[in-house]
Amino acid sequence: MVDEKDLRERLAKLSLEQKVALLTGADFWTLNPEPAIGLRKITVSDGPSGVRGTRWDERDTSLLFPNPSALSATWDPEAAREAGRLMGAQARKMGVDVLLAPTINLHRSPLGGRHFECYSEDPLLTAEITRGFVRGVQSAGVGATLKHYVGNESETDRMTYDARIGEKDLRELYLAPFEAVAGEAWLVMAAYNGVNGHTMTENRRLVADVLKGEWGFDGVVISDWFAARSTEAAAEGGLDLVMPGPVGPWGDRLVEAVRAGAVAEEIVDDKVLRVLRLAARVGALEGVPAPAPAPLPEDTHARMRRLAGRAAVLLRNEGGLLPLTGVTKVALIGPNAVRLSAQGGGSAHVSPEYEVSPERGLRRALGDGVDIEVREGVYSHRILPTLPMDLARDPETGENGVRVDFAGEDGQVIASETRRSTRLVFMGDLPEGTRRVVLRTTFAVGEGGEHEFSVFGVGRYVLRVNGQETEVALAVDTGDPIEGLVRPPERRVRAALAAGETVDLALTLIHEPGALPLATIGLGYSPPRLDEDAELAAAVAAAKEADVAIVVVGTNDDVESEGFDRTGLALPGRQDELVERVAAANPRTVVVLNAGSPVLMPWADRVPALLWGWLPGQEGGNALADVLTGAIEPGGRLPTTYPAAEEDSPVLSTRPVDGAIDYSERFGYPVYGSRGVRPAFPFGFGLGYTTWEYESLAVEAGPGGGVVAEVTVRNSGERAGREIVQVYLDGGARLLGFAPVEAGPGERVTARVEVPARALSTWEEDGWSTPSGTYTISAGRSVADLPLTAEVTL
Repeated sequence: MVDEKDLRERLAKLSLEQKVALLTGADFWTLNPEPAIGLRKITVSDGPSGVRGTRWDERDTSLLFPNPSALSATWDPEAAREAGRLMGAQARKMGVDVLLAPTINLHRSPLGGRHFECYSEDPLLTAEITRGFVRGVQSAGVGATLKHYVGNESETDRMTYDARIGEKDLRELYLAPFEAVAGEAWLVMAAYNGVNGHTMTENRRLVADVLKGEWGFDGVVISDWFAARSTEAAAEGGLDLVMPGPVGPWGDRLVEAVRAGAVAEEIVDDKVLRVLRLAARVGALEGVPAPAPAPLPEDTHARMRRLAGRAAVLLRNEGGLLPLTGVTKVALIGPNAVRLSAQGGGSAHVSPEYEVSPERGLRRALGDGVDIEVREGVYSHRILPTLPMDLARDPETGENGVRVDFAGEDGQVIASETRRSTRLVFMGDLPEGTRRVVLRTTFAVGEGGEHEFSVFGVGRYVLRVNGQETEVALAVDTGDPIEGLVRPPERRVRAALAAGETVDLALTLIHEPGALPLATIGLGYSPPRLDEDAELAAAVAAAKEADVAIVVVGTNDDVESEGFDRTGLALPGRQDELVERVAAANPRTVVVLNAGSPVLMPWADRVPALLWGWLPGQEGGNALADVLTGAIEPGGRLPTTYPAAEEDSPVLSTRPVDGAIDYSERFGYPVYGSRGVRPAFPFGFGLGYTTWEYESLAVEAGPGGGVVAEVTVRNSGERAGREIVQVYLDGGARLLGFAPVEAGPGERVTARVEVPARALSTWEEDGWSTPSGTYTISAGRSVADLPLTAEVTL
């Protein structure tokens, strides 16, 4: 418990200037300390796929978890709690006090760029997974941040668009997950966008009145980075903390506004108390006991692997092709088999110590006696991969890596370091006075032929390959500063090189005076390779000769990322053609989808086995192998509806019209049901390696005006399994609750699902209403498979 009297005594010791100084960040990732009251600095870090730390590169390695939609696919708040607890422990290890996660906006459109970073299309499922995650993070003494409050379901023009949302939809859908967890989370992040005419950092009604007033939120409302744009309106609107710092719209201007009577000092005091309350909770106040130690368990990586495996969704398994048995020759095919997408792009990005590829995972699982041939099949990635560090040599030390020099205007080197990547991102941490960033490395060519090199990023560059210079200017055409980091433009050059030849590479970024403190320098590389037609033919030939063909296709961070929305649901490049041709060549074809958001699968009914593997994190290859070989049950269920065609999606466009997005159209499984549209795969769907019979449903009135449903199911298969029992209102109109259960072959188990009154309520003009009467309750395996129905009168 926080000692509120102590906080007020500390507040009383501060001058107005000292108080206001605490309300803007010290820099990109820390808050200002105040020694006079025993306040140390507080460090924040991006999430929600892991704790990135204060740098966006390989120097701060961290644990990389399955993407949030995958976590939601477990339909298990305890699994979310475990992931949160591990992230909290990782944050403590890295000296991070606040995790900028979870992202709990809804899957309104499958084209949303951060769809992978959010949990579900359903507010109740989102709320339950959020609650588990928040409790896990904060059990480690680290603050969790609900974001992005609210109406932030699009990336296009996200800095400026206004979401026009009716009150009923706002309450029942978009606000619902925030309301459910606002009483537990220590921070809420105000979004860039506006809602109903007021930007969220100035939205007095939704922040000050609803969040803080109606819901009683006692934590910190932090701005998204660079989202705060005003002094008085933001202060009175309910924003507490402007990030990043040290500049911003507050500081001296807020002090002047208070002295002029334009902003009441009591408003500033309330903000400071909230910051101090956060400091007390994370142990940043002298004299307040620090949170108990939260060490990472020794089996952390095994736990992450189980999470990724449990999240996998088995969508099709004709003839029991999976789990694999008795194979001696495997064709592992696909662009994502070679370059697995372990995560999406943007602020969710984490630099893991390692990533397990599908090939490595399968070789471990299948053993040395199984022959695995790997083919890329098609080339679907927009930019070249970075230069492998096992090739690169620092020209100064000869060690693996690259030399990075920071030079001033006069060309003198200010600082120099060895780095382990050719993708470098700087967020406010360039050495002062830097005007040139020079990356240098050498490597020996393994194969003769035409090699490709690339520059990617934003700015002016000079690429030198064995003395041959190419000047490059790259830019993006949006006002979003992060787009150049997450979707950088690229320029490629080719060089004919002989086998064994030593290549001297240098890439110089010319950093302009006055530029934003965001900079990136990227060097890509590809050795000689077949043209795409020849590579595709080679993949088909490999499939013909194999006992089983495993095709790993999907998206990548060129497609799923913060900063931009997707342009369509089709797989990038010629991946559909690859699946079709491999499936025609080998009747034992398993397709693995490596993506965080829905894609079109026009071939889905022509492949015997289809597994959705998500963006699985650093243990992805091991988890995939575990599921394919049956070492773990694919226990996931879809947290969102997968459309069969783009036009079937109730809401598709994410683009503002005249600066606004009309939220009048509802979305998700209720709309599919009301329109009679059959999706490719419905909400809640997922198979397993056993079968289940739903035997009985008993429903009775519960405490507080709610309902208690007891569902008895039997494992009718031949192996132990896991099932998600789902309970809906009116045959699938609304999810009311769910419960994971496990049972051995032939065993029965009863799931108890407690449905609170709020889940049965609707928003009317005067507030929430739960009409008395008879309610029809259904239970089953998905919204489209509800064999049991009962009625209850309230």
